[in-house]
Amino acid sequence: MSDNYSDLPPIARLLEIMARLRDPNSGCPWDLEQTFISIAPYTIEEAYEVADAAAKGDMQHLRDELGDLLLQVVFHAQMAAEQDAFDFDAVATAISDKMVKRHPHVFGLDPIHSSEAQTVAWEEQKAIERSQLAAAEGRQVSALDGVASALPALTRALKLQKRAARVGFDWPEIAPVLDKIMEELAELRAEMEADHAPGMADELGDLIFSVVNLARHLKIDPEAAVKAANNKFEGRFRHLESALAAQGIDPSELGIEQLEQAWETAKQGVKP
Repeated sequence: MSDNYSDLPPIARLLEIMARLRDPNSGCPWDLEQTFISIAPYTIEEAYEVADAAAKGDMQHLRDELGDLLLQVVFHAQMAAEQDAFDFDAVATAISDKMVKRHPHVFGLDPIHSSEAQTVAWEEQKAIERSQLAAAEGRQVSALDGVASALPALTRALKLQKRAARVGFDWPEIAPVLDKIMEELAELRAEMEADHAPGMADELGDLIFSVVNLARHLKIDPEAAVKAANNKFEGRFRHLESALAAQGIDPSELGIEQLEQAWETAKQGVKP
């Protein structure tokens, strides 16, 4: 089946295909129903699938997932164009301008000779841009400006803490960080003893936030650490299931003590 756009350059072809899908008269009913809000979860999902393919080193899969992510950008741009807000060219122009502006050592005369220096310069430029945006919006600039609320919770906690640390809101040593974790754990225990559900949720959040702070001080990415823990648990639990299945045993038939014994065996069989 031909899309009648095969003679166009790849990006132009993709833009035409998306415009056709969103055509009010002959487009796809599902695509026509979508909004920026309804599409956003798909955009996030595709970004995670890109990360997964990259982690696995699967180049063909990575190519396909990057295409899916690009489609999301084109989808958002098409909907914006329908509202006369902006189009794909405006998106590409804006990011091109931003990259040139944030790399004066490449496109200008400011020399930078290390990735560390570039990181500092990048953050300084972003801070200037945040300050300009706050001024344009008539509000006071905050060190926390620009930390997206839709980020995964652990990643957002880490970014918020890093931003606060830049203005001195941080412990210089790790001991108080550990003390804070113990303090939050004690407060969680108190809410549990009181059987106060809202308080438990609040204190559990504080405890997790404090653990993220510990990860930051240890220079460990908490998202990556939990991801590794998830993978380790999955591998061990699957080993447990297989070992019990070989004995004709369903895990649900065992008590917690027996499952703990099987778990310890699985830990020996599956190393991190």
